[in-house]
Amino acid sequence: MAVRPIRLFGDPVLRAPSASIDVIDDGIRSLVQDLLDTVELPGRAGVAAPQIGVGLRAFSYNIDGDIGYVLNPVLTEVSGEPALVGEGCLSVPDLWHETLRYPWARVVGIDLDGDELVLEGEGLMAQALQHETDHLDGMLYISRLSPDERKIAMRRIRESSWF
Repeated sequence: MAVRPIRLFGDPVLRAPSASIDVIDDGIRSLVQDLLDTVELPGRAGVAAPQIGVGLRAFSYNIDGDIGYVLNPVLTEVSGEPALVGEGCLSVPDLWHETLRYPWARVVGIDLDGDELVLEGEGLMAQALQHETDHLDGMLYISRLSPDERKIAMRRIRESSWF
């Protein structure tokens, strides 16, 4: 299908909760292929549907060459002691901040056949599962920063060439 352009901070689709996918049709299959094509580019760990302008609950991931997707994902479990980890976002380019994330996470959703799909992992996979489900809930990672870090991030956004 196509590599889709990434929507940037300030686009309303990034702040709106995404709708559940009720019917899996050719449009949804096309969306999944676009998400997979878009996440395959270098330096991308995940792409949520809102990041390509679609307000539906779907995301793709690319962790160490393991590429996949999930529809209607729900973060069902996290474990371990939350820790600050370096995090960035394609929708907030050129920013990298320490973000509090759990070291292990599980997401439950469905695949294109409507069958249950369980994704779980630790490290970068856990971080991506949390980050991408946040996108589907209308939250960007900068909302999880401490107040002082958020001020720094917002200043950098205002000073950026893309904003």
